Amino acid sequence: MDSTPPIEGHVAEGFEPVRLAFERNFAEHSEAGAACAVTVDGNLVVDIWGGSADPETGQPWTRDTIVNVFSTTKGMAALCAHILAERGILDYDAPVSEYWHEFGKAGKQNLPVRFLLTHQAGLPVVDEALPDNASLDWDLMVSALERQEPVWTPGEKQGYHAVTFGWLVGEVVRRASGARSLGAFFADEVAGPLGIDFFIGTPESEDHRVARLVRNQPQANVRAADSSAASKPAPPDEDAQRAAMRARVQAMMAPDSILRRSLGYASPPLAPSNNDPRWRRAEIPGANGHGNARALARVYGALARGGEIDGTRLLSPETIRRSAQEQVQSPDEVLLMVTRRALGYMLPVPGTPDRRGPNAFGHAGAGGSIGFADPDRGLGFGYTMNKMWSGGFMQPDPRAQGLVGAVNACLDGS
Repeated sequence: MDSTPPIEGHVAEGFEPVRLAFERNFAEHSEAGAACAVTVDGNLVVDIWGGSADPETGQPWTRDTIVNVFSTTKGMAALCAHILAERGILDYDAPVSEYWHEFGKAGKQNLPVRFLLTHQAGLPVVDEALPDNASLDWDLMVSALERQEPVWTPGEKQGYHAVTFGWLVGEVVRRASGARSLGAFFADEVAGPLGIDFFIGTPESEDHRVARLVRNQPQANVRAADSSAASKPAPPDEDAQRAAMRARVQAMMAPDSILRRSLGYASPPLAPSNNDPRWRRAEIPGANGHGNARALARVYGALARGGEIDGTRLLSPETIRRSAQEQVQSPDEVLLMVTRRALGYMLPVPGTPDRRGPNAFGHAGAGGSIGFADPDRGLGFGYTMNKMWSGGFMQPDPRAQGLVGAVNACLDGS
């Protein structure tokens, strides 16, 4: 019996393999509901969706379905900072305290804006005890970060600011933009002009089209560290690699690890599955943007072609070049693996299974969503889904990577 649901939308001539890869995700990876969109030189060549937005009720995934994309939101938050930088309102190398005066405490008086965007600030966690659901209270989290001392000397190391990134960058945007929250700024300066469905702080009026997230069993992250090849004897070097990966996963997810502590802000007690409407309402620019693949492809499609799409300009080519330029490549203090970062964007790490082009930039989110631009190809890519990938941070999601590989093959004519 065919396990692939009807796939809706359109695929331009020559991009049929992307539809086939999308269908394989349902057949081979038990996809629940998802969407994929691709722009090339500003033209929407792939816009497809299928499956269930809510497996509990059978509600189908439709053209207008939106979903929580977790850290894929970070790319949208960074874009807001870059818009202000282009206008001369924000200086990456100025101290954060120049815009956000209360930030200059606990050894942070000279910490530059740049370090917030590159995850070098040393502020991935808050040490003081916080009340339940603190992440839903912007002012509470901002004031706690004002008092927080960096856990490493800013600039000397880099480590993923899994959720605090959003409050840190967001408060700078709020102060520099004249008291507009980051969600409001994004709506005014990006979502509105581009006509896209993406919210940072999702209004109640959109609840009816938000997909329900589906999670795997709690131990999936650890099991995923062992490849399926573990079922047969492996060479000693592969055994050692798998053992090292297991050790890293266990260290990362230990109860007192920085990663485990930092991820806690993304799952407040009131919404352990992040499906609670109160989670959607809050502005958490590091973790709770809600949007669709078409929105991601359109934003990154503009950035991939010099900053303009359909007559709307987001940034100049020079600002895009600066924002996407590598700032740091080193072992990540939080993820315990090598990461490569630009100003708010993730960059491909050579030698990994990442199929994005070498000059691509964007951001992925927990569970598998991803948006990115590839300026070499004029490509904007978006993938959103509601079934959370169980491979954790150690392995790229095969669903997204399969789609990226199919897009590349189409563009290469292979």
